[in-house]
Amino acid sequence: MRMDADADSRALEVARGFAALLRAECFDETVELFAPPLRAAVSAEALRLAWAAEAAGHGGVREVEEPAMEAGEAGPVRVRIPVACTNGRFTVLTSLGDDGLLHGLRIDPHGDAEWQPPHYADEDRFTERDVMLGTGPLAVPGTLSLPVGPGPWPAVVLLSGGGAFDRDESSGPSKPLKDLAWGLATRHVAVLRFDKATFAHPDRLPSDFTMADEYLSPALAAVQLLRQQPEVAPDRIHLLGHSMGGKVAPRIAAADPSIAGLVLLAADTQPMHEAAVRVARYLAELAPGPSADEMVSALIRQAALVAGPELTPDTPSKLLPLGFSAAYWLDLRAYQPVATAAGLVCPMLILQGGRDYQVTVADDLIHWQDGLSHRPDVTIRIHQDANHLFFSGSGQPSPAEYARPGHVDPAVVDEIATWLGRQ
Repeated sequence: MRMDADADSRALEVARGFAALLRAECFDETVELFAPPLRAAVSAEALRLAWAAEAAGHGGVREVEEPAMEAGEAGPVRVRIPVACTNGRFTVLTSLGDDGLLHGLRIDPHGDAEWQPPHYADEDRFTERDVMLGTGPLAVPGTLSLPVGPGPWPAVVLLSGGGAFDRDESSGPSKPLKDLAWGLATRHVAVLRFDKATFAHPDRLPSDFTMADEYLSPALAAVQLLRQQPEVAPDRIHLLGHSMGGKVAPRIAAADPSIAGLVLLAADTQPMHEAAVRVARYLAELAPGPSADEMVSALIRQAALVAGPELTPDTPSKLLPLGFSAAYWLDLRAYQPVATAAGLVCPMLILQGGRDYQVTVADDLIHWQDGLSHRPDVTIRIHQDANHLFFSGSGQPSPAEYARPGHVDPAVVDEIATWLGRQ
């Protein structure tokens, strides 16, 4: 257990200084408190955008509260900084090393509630075990869920959305990919989900890391591992991608023609730099103010750089949207998900939430509909009450919904399980 009261006191003072900078929205100064690995991963502009988006989603910041240290073993001191907003609250989580610098940073939209299994999951009907996918420094851990019984069962590899997500796609108190894994495994579907390298190894990522690097290697390794399981039908292995995971799924299927089919949930087709500006404008309308205006203006400048001929592999990530590297944006800019999907021969199920403001019917689904209209083996459906996580709701959608515990709608789970059972 920690015994150094002086070190804890120094850490708390650093945390208070960091909280004061957040309170004043002095983001350029905050990075001076970052250890070198964190400074390389999180720019001042990325922190500014994340803060503005979270604040807008909660109706604007009212108060940045006193930091609180968490008890733990020897090592970095974990600190929570609560942020009170007009509509709820969120928490900034960080850790401080013996060098007096911040070594970790995460914004938790709702840190008080814990995930509970959805009512449609029956833990007696499946088993789980940990697996490792790939080799080398970017190998990632995952979880294999197998229905009880001899099978052989259909199977899916789950692909989480854009960002540093764990295997459950944890978002505050919710875990949409764990909902899907447990719901589908209860319904006789084998499921493999994995931590993304951006979550498991943020300090090991090369500067030219791309979306292809982020998804292809672990996904293809997951397909191969499923094929080796006697309980799995080797010719019935599918990909199920959410958001960016859905965008990249056709690219993975093109690399492995044995993949039996695709399930795409809220899969975006609009260029991501354009979508980032659209979403920023939407959030700014929910909570107008100087920070929101700065967020929109910054993203407009950064998106223009991504779209233009000036973008090169050497462009600094601090000048680009979301803090992603130039290599990431160049790879993403060159990829055409609808055209890639149209060239596949496997069946597809494409589902969209009608209340999704991140990936929308008008900006994204329409391109799947237009590009795949000639394919009788492609099913496209809109769940009108579902948001981006496929949680049901009503009224104007906002990020505040993600701060409340929720589960993937059972109708979505049933539709996916039924479709997989028919393939």
